[in-house]
Amino acid sequence: MPVDLESLRLLGWALLGLIMVMLVLCEGLTLGVTLLLPVLGTDDRHGRNLINSIAPASMGNLAWLVVLVALLFAAWPIAYAVAMASLYTLLLPILLMLLLRPLALYFLDDCNLALWQRYGKNILAAGGLVPAALLGILVGNLLKGIPFHLDSDMRILFLGDFSGLFNLFSLLIAAVCLALLAMYGAVFLQLRAGEAMQSQAKAIVLRAGLAFLVLFAAAGLWITHLEGYHISSDILPNAASNPLAKFVKRGEGLWLDNYEHEPLLWCVPVLAFLAGFAVLGFSKWDKAYFAMIASALCVTMTVLTFSVSMFPFLLPSNISLNSSLTIWDSSASRITLQSLFWVMAVALPLMLICSRWVFCAVSCADQGNVSAEPAEQD
Repeated sequence: MPVDLESLRLLGWALLGLIMVMLVLCEGLTLGVTLLLPVLGTDDRHGRNLINSIAPASMGNLAWLVVLVALLFAAWPIAYAVAMASLYTLLLPILLMLLLRPLALYFLDDCNLALWQRYGKNILAAGGLVPAALLGILVGNLLKGIPFHLDSDMRILFLGDFSGLFNLFSLLIAAVCLALLAMYGAVFLQLRAGEAMQSQAKAIVLRAGLAFLVLFAAAGLWITHLEGYHISSDILPNAASNPLAKFVKRGEGLWLDNYEHEPLLWCVPVLAFLAGFAVLGFSKWDKAYFAMIASALCVTMTVLTFSVSMFPFLLPSNISLNSSLTIWDSSASRITLQSLFWVMAVALPLMLICSRWVFCAVSCADQGNVSAEPAEQD
């Protein structure tokens, strides 16, 4: 087991990336399907099939969000504090929409009144659209930088406003996120929702997939001219955490520094592109299972593209550059990180097994529901 602080910080960053990937793979599937509810759920039977495909696992998937927040709090408490103080106007609506989802599922399951059914569907649709869009807004602002400042007493000062978070670049990243999750959810429906919705799901896969590829390419071109961040002073990976003990510079194209130093990292965004094209091909050829694998790979590589581009920054500041938080200067102590490693070594395999089991159980239930529908209609 690693005992030096540098290795523990790197391991913590890797765990953070892994949990982010699992969160988007699991919860992103729910968001992607509910995004499509206004399009594919206009018919009551189709809407019921769509909701049943994600309802059993919708709350369990949020366990990854809890683990992500807990890891950020335990491993990088300064980053956690700054994020909660600066980005709460984005985080609170996301949390509210996620909390309203069980209420919407209750209305759809137990209330037969048409009015409550309509309310439930609207809440579910908003619960997919709002978190997905705000997640993209959040990622876009992380790449541009957050307007916060840390004074000499480590007090957090947020110097921006809510409207400033909705800039053109963050709106582009939000569109990328929406297109990616819509494609991901449509592929899942093409695989699991039965023949009645396959043609509609396939059409959405094509449109959302093409939109994702175009928007992802546009975001990549924009990032080449976007002001990135770079540590200009000596990096002390084994020193005690002090975000103010470094110098940071900002300049165009600096988010590409990691790719210049490690050219193999270009494989990450390239694989995201190739996987996106593979999704379109497999979906068109009615190979839904392989399209699902390709879409999961596309989601994974897209998340990793964001992660490796920002390394080692966690929360860059665009107002007070030296207040930017990195994995080297905002982590917890060595003992805390060691304890966290052992907790994650036990918890993560169990969560992976549970997530896989839930997905298999939901898939079997969906197949049973789909096979039972023709008999009910006869």
